[in-house]
Amino acid sequence: MTLMSMARDERADLAEFLATLTPQEWEAPSLCADWTVKDVVAHMISYEELGTLGLLKRFAKGWVVRANQVGVDEFTDFSAPQLLDFLRAHLQPRGLTAGFGGMIALVDGTIHHQDIRRALGRPRTVPADRLEQVLALVPGNPRLGAGRRIRGLRLRATDADWEHGHGPEVTGPGEALLMAMTGRPAALADLAGPGLQTLAARLVR
Repeated sequence: MTLMSMARDERADLAEFLATLTPQEWEAPSLCADWTVKDVVAHMISYEELGTLGLLKRFAKGWVVRANQVGVDEFTDFSAPQLLDFLRAHLQPRGLTAGFGGMIALVDGTIHHQDIRRALGRPRTVPADRLEQVLALVPGNPRLGAGRRIRGLRLRATDADWEHGHGPEVTGPGEALLMAMTGRPAALADLAGPGLQTLAARLVR
């Protein structure tokens, strides 16, 4: 299965889940600082219809660091049903999120799906093929900052065929390792090992 097909399947699973949410759940906080569930969904779709010129304008307006917030703000007037309809119409990644064969959409989609699920207390089992693929992609992705968080540590998934690095070990479910690597302290409770204290200190810094 290709990265693009995995990304599409992840979006389809997310859309199916979002259709079950109440209006209150759409407005609930996510694991992303200052973003509600609705904001996270808006972020995920905010790059889909931007061409090169649109991207340049977005980054110029947001000075790169705030570009994601600019995208969320542009979808402020969309209702939850409208955002869901937009997502369903864009299950196949395009534009920026289709970059690197669908890698951007797959990684962001999987992480943000969990940002929503974990915040709402609605866990799921991430399909093994997607989880292992994303775990392999995240440590070397400078945009996500995982490298500095896990430097000098050995991470080992207890439910997937994945391990990374050398040093004091941090073990646990692959999904929790993924979320911790990408800066989500909420995942620390699901992890263990002699390297956990170091990882935790880096996440709360």
